[in-house]
Amino acid sequence: MRGSALFAGHFEKLIRLSNLLPVRAYLRQKMAWQCCMTGAVRGKSTYAPAPVLMAAPSRALIDEPIMLEARHLTPHCPVTLRAHMRCEEGDLWEALAYYYADSSGVLNLSRDEAQGGSYSGCEPMGLFWSLLPAPGGREGLRLRKKNVETPYTVQVSLLNGHVSSQGIRSHDEGQGKGEELASVTVERWYMAPGVRRIDIREEGLVGTMFLPPGPGPFPAVLDLFGMGGGLIEYRAALLASRGMASLALAYFGHKDIPGPLDVINVGDDYMQAAFQLLQIHPQVCSSQVAVIGLSFGVYLALRIATHLPVNPRCIIGINGGIGCYHQVVQVDEKVIRFGEGRISYSRDDPGYVHFKEATHPILLPPNTKVKVENLRCPLLLFTSEDDCCAEVLDNAGEIKERLQGANKSHLLTWVSYPGAGHLIEPPYSPHARTSLWTMRPNKLMVLWGGYTAPHAAAQEDAWKKILEFLECHLRGGD
Repeated sequence: MRGSALFAGHFEKLIRLSNLLPVRAYLRQKMAWQCCMTGAVRGKSTYAPAPVLMAAPSRALIDEPIMLEARHLTPHCPVTLRAHMRCEEGDLWEALAYYYADSSGVLNLSRDEAQGGSYSGCEPMGLFWSLLPAPGGREGLRLRKKNVETPYTVQVSLLNGHVSSQGIRSHDEGQGKGEELASVTVERWYMAPGVRRIDIREEGLVGTMFLPPGPGPFPAVLDLFGMGGGLIEYRAALLASRGMASLALAYFGHKDIPGPLDVINVGDDYMQAAFQLLQIHPQVCSSQVAVIGLSFGVYLALRIATHLPVNPRCIIGINGGIGCYHQVVQVDEKVIRFGEGRISYSRDDPGYVHFKEATHPILLPPNTKVKVENLRCPLLLFTSEDDCCAEVLDNAGEIKERLQGANKSHLLTWVSYPGAGHLIEPPYSPHARTSLWTMRPNKLMVLWGGYTAPHAAAQEDAWKKILEFLECHLRGGD
C-alpha cells in the first residue's frame, strides 16, 4: 500500500511538472529573444535575415539602366559584386567591383562608390560596361550579339569580402572570403516584346527588317555598319524596340551577296534600293526615313544623302570619313562597285593594326569624296578623340569646312568625346580597345582606341542624343 501511495504522489508531481514545461520553454525563448534584441546575447540569431541581392528590372532592354541593391549585410562590411556571363560562342565574361555596406547593412549601386576592381566610383551600370573576357580566355574577343531574339543572361553574385578574379578561381582566400552570399539573374535584350524580325532577300538586297509592335506607319532608319562586313542586327533591333522600323543592311562579306567576300560588289543602286525598300513598306511613313552609319557606314550614309535621288529626313554618322579609302568603280559619277575590302594599314609598336594613314582626308582619292555641300538634311556627327583606328577628327573637320563654305553650317551637329574609341555601340556595351578583326584572308589585332570609363560615358550620351535627334527629325518635323 505504501508503495502504491508513493507512486501516486510521484505521478501527481510528474503531471504538474509536465504542465509547466511548455510555459518554462516559452519563457526561456522570450528571454533569449529579448536579450538578443538588447545586445545581451552574443553570436548569430536564428531570426537574422540572410543577405539578399535585388535587380530592378531583372529583364530589360540593353539600353535600360538596372538598379542593383543588397540588403541585410553586416554594417560596413566589405563585399564584392561579380557579374559573369557566357557569350554566344561560350566564352566567359566577367567584371568585379569592391564595395562597403552602409551603416544599415545596405548597398545600393545607384548611390555607393566602388572602391576598385573593374571600375571605381559611383557607376550604377559599371558591372555591365566593364565586362571583359575572363583571365585565361581567348585573345582578341569583342562582345557582339548575333542572335537578337535571345538575351544576354548575366549572373550577378554578392561575395563576402574583397576578392580577386584569381581568388574566386583558386578558392584559397580563407575565412569565408569569396563565399557567395546572394545572387540574381538579369536578362539583357535587344528586342522588346512584340518587335518583328523579317529576313530580307529580295531585289538582290541582303538584310533584316525590324518592325515595332502595332500597325504603324512608323518612322524608319537604314542601318549601316563598317568594313567588318556581314549582317549586324543588334542596333537595328534596338531602334525598333524604341518605336522605329529599321533595316540592317549587309553590303560586304556576306555569303548571300554575289562575288568574292573581300570585295564590295555593290554600289549606288544597291544603297538606293535598300532606302526605297523601307520607303515603300506599308508600315513605314515614306517621308520619315533616316540613315545611320558607323565607320565606313558613315561614308555610305553621306553618299546616300548627297549623290542619290532619295531624300533622307536626317543622317547620323559615327566615326567615319568623307571619302572611300580605296578606288571605286564609277560610270557617269555613279559608283558601280565600292571596291576591294583590303586597305593599307599600319602597325604600332606592340604590333596592333590601325588605319589612320589610309583614312586621312588628304590621302583619300579625291573622286571618292562625298559632295557634302549638296547635303539637304540635318547631320548628327560623332567623333572619338582617342580613335586609334581611323582619322575621324580631320574627316569631321573637312565636313564642317565644306558645309560652312556652302552656307549650310546649320545642318551640322558635331559631338566629340575625349577618351572614347572607334567602336561607339549602344549604351552599357563592353568596351574593346583592341580585338581580333578578320580582313580576309588575314586575321589581325586592331587597335580601336578608347579607355573603358570615358568610352562607356560616350556610348551612353551618344545613344541618348541619337534617340533625341531621331525623335526630333522623324516625328517632330523639320
